[in-house]
Amino acid sequence: MKLKGTAWKFGSDIDTDVIIPARHLNTSDPAELAKHCMEDADPEFAAKISAGDVIVAGKNFGCGSSREHAPIAIKAAGISCVIAKSFARIFYRNAFNIGLPIFECAEAAEKVQPGDRLEIDADSGLIKNITRDETYRATPVPEFMQQIIAAGGLINYVSKRVKNNG
Repeated sequence: MKLKGTAWKFGSDIDTDVIIPARHLNTSDPAELAKHCMEDADPEFAAKISAGDVIVAGKNFGCGSSREHAPIAIKAAGISCVIAKSFARIFYRNAFNIGLPIFECAEAAEKVQPGDRLEIDADSGLIKNITRDETYRATPVPEFMQQIIAAGGLINYVSKRVKNNG
């Protein structure tokens, strides 16, 4: 799986209330959540991004509550993946459960600048910064987790496996 997009940069400890503010949790409609993605960090974020763009952040991205709304809002907004120095464990799990690719890469988190064009190879874990002609190595996503992402999330993955095996 290859992903390509423009980088949107955020700092460390971006919690789920920044990703999708609690005042918008009266819905679980992905399209509605997408309109408010990262709104408290950048009120115009959802309007400025293009499909395929990439969020790049520091350490502990997705900390805070365990709400699945956060990765759903990111994915529904059209963000192709999130690259961070590290992820809160519950966000990490929720992202894969809903089919949002995420990559841990301290070097990319430090060196990528807003507006850089990135190309990510999920199979190898290589992140190419086309703008700066640099390459970073993320922790590769295990094959079975790539299959979960390719299926669109854990529920779709399990449904397909049950259907194919029974």
